[in-house]
Amino acid sequence: MNIVVDTHTHTISSGHAYSTVQENAKEAYVNGISMINISDHGPAMKGAPFLYHFGNLRVIPDILYGVRIIRGVEANIIDYNGTVDMPEGYLKMLELVLASFHDICIEPSTIENHTNAAIEILKNPYIDIFAHPGNPQFQIDIEKVVKTAKDYNKLIELNNHSFFVRRGSEENCREIARMCKKYGVRVTTGTDSHISFSIGRFDNVMKILKEVEMPEELVITTSVEKMENYLSERKKRIKK
Repeated sequence: MNIVVDTHTHTISSGHAYSTVQENAKEAYVNGISMINISDHGPAMKGAPFLYHFGNLRVIPDILYGVRIIRGVEANIIDYNGTVDMPEGYLKMLELVLASFHDICIEPSTIENHTNAAIEILKNPYIDIFAHPGNPQFQIDIEKVVKTAKDYNKLIELNNHSFFVRRGSEENCREIARMCKKYGVRVTTGTDSHISFSIGRFDNVMKILKEVEMPEELVITTSVEKMENYLSERKKRIKK
């Protein structure tokens, strides 16, 4: 299985990352990655850009150094009703929207609360991906969340970075992958890169995919065509 799309990358605009869009694109090309999603943190994260930053992403070329640039965001979940820190109008302008928990933006609570928030973001037509869902700080009912992703045709992320910064994520990620396989839910792969050199490096994700014998058709990031098809699905969904 060959991953050619990285749907979770950060630039210096996130405030605690260290590479530019150009540097990320160059490194992606070197590492055999054909598409990257620029998913800087939403404004509730300390040091993150103001909303105008996301409105102005259209100035970035579609292709940089041979790499397709997806204009996105990693929105922060800010309450347990599934509210995120990006207004609907901005979410509609973007190509791919991740949403995730960060303890700097919302205090960890109960499994029930975490699960409810995850379900609500997956129901949101403008949100595409539940990012780093294996975080044990925000333990979820994995089966309920995966079934909701199936019902709403959304994506679940396997996050390579979680194995380093969210200790204890590995077993959750393995179970999430198993559940996605069981229910036929598509997964996406993100390095969550905060510096260009880690873009396209999916050693931990590949280990999980192999262990659970994930069918390649469920891994959306193994071809540009599959990813572009999803982006087209999104456009149709948000026009309804």
